[in-house]
Amino acid sequence: MSTQEQARELLTQHRHHDEHLKESMLNRAEAEVDNPVGADTQTQEQARQLLAQQRRHDEHLKEAMLNRAEAEISVSADTTDAGTRD
Repeated sequence: MSTQEQARELLTQHRHHDEHLKESMLNRAEAEVDNPVGADTQTQEQARQLLAQQRRHDEHLKEAMLNRAEAEISVSADTTDAGTRD
């Protein structure tokens, strides 16, 4: 291979490398425009808040059901005790 052919080959490789870099940067830029990092962070924060809210709601429901069950047991025990006294 002559020196000129080697030079052409190196220039071609260099050009392909530059084109690949430009294409990669363009793809990254398009991805950031379509899904900005800030929006992703905001979405994750909203998801965390919604999960925490759902957990609090579930805990509240469990507590309410437990209180109702305790109240029903208490009323039932009082009724049973009153019936045995008579």
